Amino acid sequence: MGLRNLAFLVTSISMKLRVINVASVPHRSPFRYPGGKTWLVPYVRQWMRSLECRPFEFSEPFAGGGIVGLSVLFEGLAQKLTLVEIDENVASVWRTILSIQGERLASEITSFQLSAESVRACLSSKSTNQFDRAFQTIIRNRVQRGGIMAPGAGLVKQGENGRGLASRWYPKTLERRILAIFEDRHRIRFEQQDGIQFIRRNAKRNDIAFFIDPPYTVAGRRLYFHSGIDHQDLFRVVSSVKGDFLMTYDNAEPVRELAARFSLDTHAVPMKNTHHAIMSELLIGRDLSWARKPLQLCDYSLFKHLQANGNASR
Repeated sequence: MGLRNLAFLVTSISMKLRVINVASVPHRSPFRYPGGKTWLVPYVRQWMRSLECRPFEFSEPFAGGGIVGLSVLFEGLAQKLTLVEIDENVASVWRTILSIQGERLASEITSFQLSAESVRACLSSKSTNQFDRAFQTIIRNRVQRGGIMAPGAGLVKQGENGRGLASRWYPKTLERRILAIFEDRHRIRFEQQDGIQFIRRNAKRNDIAFFIDPPYTVAGRRLYFHSGIDHQDLFRVVSSVKGDFLMTYDNAEPVRELAARFSLDTHAVPMKNTHHAIMSELLIGRDLSWARKPLQLCDYSLFKHLQANGNASR
């Protein structure tokens, strides 16, 4: 075996050993989100615990499914959470869950009799209020391939274990997640607005930490309705914030060049995509020395939590 092939083999084995098993991470979001960051949660824990001062507030300016922010809040790594999302459909879900109708949404999900006919009727109906839009969005998110809600996304066909449209429909799991968020809603704030503007508005605060997961430069247009952002402007704004931050991006040369231009640190980490292929994504921050240390995947208290509550990973 040549040295080049040996190096490739060693790298491949190393990446496989470091890939996070998402089944080991509590799933707290009601969304099945394309580009979701469940796999990143152990890294985020390590980042937050490395900070000299724990931030009062944690924010996701491009929230989507909000799994990172919810994990930080529920694990006591920050006192308040702000989710920011510009997409109107996704926003309707967060607003509904965080309102007095959160319990009603959970109840409607458990009573919905999912079938091809009921799904078609739901998705073809015109939502006239926020609650109807939220319920329709949850259905769409669960029955379209990969959870993709962008225009042109098709419905699940074969699905998991041949269950078709029902392959990602777990109403009791959704109910449990929604009610957990609803019960903690006094510590969660939602804003529907542009993520870059939110960061710019809060850039002078030193009591807030930002997790920034923007639409990626390559796959964004295929996955999201609002995919066009000014990446250079985002880097410029982020480099000026007083609080700490962590960004994730596709591991592409233009992104690494932007990071270098604004004197930001980068570190590639392995993950599995929806097709179970091992890839790398890029972490970006001021100082990622914590990310280069051995990863502490799960402490004892979290293990006991998983045992007690189960871990529905869908």
